[in-house]
Amino acid sequence: MTTPLELAVLDMAGTTVLDDGVVEQAFQRAAERTGVADRMPWAEALDHVRVTMGQSKIDVFTHLSGGDADAAARATAAFEGAYAEIVAEQGVTEIPGAADAIQGLKDAGLTVVLTTGFAPVTRDALIDGLGWKGLIDLALSPVDAGRGRPAPDLVLTALLRTQTSSVDAVAVVGDTVSDIESGRRAGAGFVVGVLSGAHDRPALSAAGADAVCNDITALRGVLSQRELLPLVVTS
Repeated sequence: MTTPLELAVLDMAGTTVLDDGVVEQAFQRAAERTGVADRMPWAEALDHVRVTMGQSKIDVFTHLSGGDADAAARATAAFEGAYAEIVAEQGVTEIPGAADAIQGLKDAGLTVVLTTGFAPVTRDALIDGLGWKGLIDLALSPVDAGRGRPAPDLVLTALLRTQTSSVDAVAVVGDTVSDIESGRRAGAGFVVGVLSGAHDRPALSAAGADAVCNDITALRGVLSQRELLPLVVTS
């Protein structure tokens, strides 16, 4: 028997928010300003950043710094500052159609929570810049949950905060392997990869995605086709 969904947990950068290389640019600025990645060739450091897209930024910098917690904390603060600078310079843009897609999920009866590896200050600045404060039900960062992705904490915290009835009633959507792994580890009923961000179809499928679609605008159709929406909407 298929369990109707109650909650959609959506990633931000690359899934609902257009990244366009901003995360990589911010990592580079942070690395240059703090020297956190000096212990390895920059190409190797950048490859690690790409592979770990979606994870908590302090976890990424802890690896790059060779486990130096103080250096990782300084680099994470530098990253958040650099990201804010770039957003101020370039503005923030949604994945085309993302706001309508989120509203469509809400119209279908779902609660929508955004999750991210960013600190709350950066997360909230993005949401304010997009004018989404009244659109979503909740937004979570690793500090709100305990651990960042690929741990299940963000998904499970979203479930608890929204009083969703079971993990089977949760859909998790993201553009990275870490997003998919987080959903799988949380036991989410349906896990979806999107191709609008960091990782490709083979990587998302190998991580355990139940479905992979081009972008967030296709999500409601996928859920409807699988008969996972809580009610039939004719609009």
